[in-house]
Amino acid sequence: MEILKVSSRSNPNSVAGAMAGVVRQSGAVEVQVVGAGALNQAVKAVAIARGYLTPSNVDLVCIPTFADIEIDGESRTAIRLSVEDRTHKPATADTAKAATDGDGPRQPAHATI
Repeated sequence: MEILKVSSRSNPNSVAGAMAGVVRQSGAVEVQVVGAGALNQAVKAVAIARGYLTPSNVDLVCIPTFADIEIDGESRTAIRLSVEDRTHKPATADTAKAATDGDGPRQPAHATI
């Protein structure tokens, strides 16, 4: 699943457009944030993306989780928002475990917005 990295300086409209595009293409996207300002921009983007996708009968839902990440050699706690169409089929248990397991494979697709 593609991961969009959002910062406190991200433009919510730009993030929403990227989110909507990925959801239209694959049905789901993950948004990763560190800090309150970044989370604020990401949540605004989810609300905007819902508006973009409503005419296409896509009902976005957002599922937050914590993730331990490393930035510049320093351990940090991020929040990951799984943003998906409510009717999108969830991943199998094996796929979900691999996506969250520290030793599991990672998707190379990352975009910072």
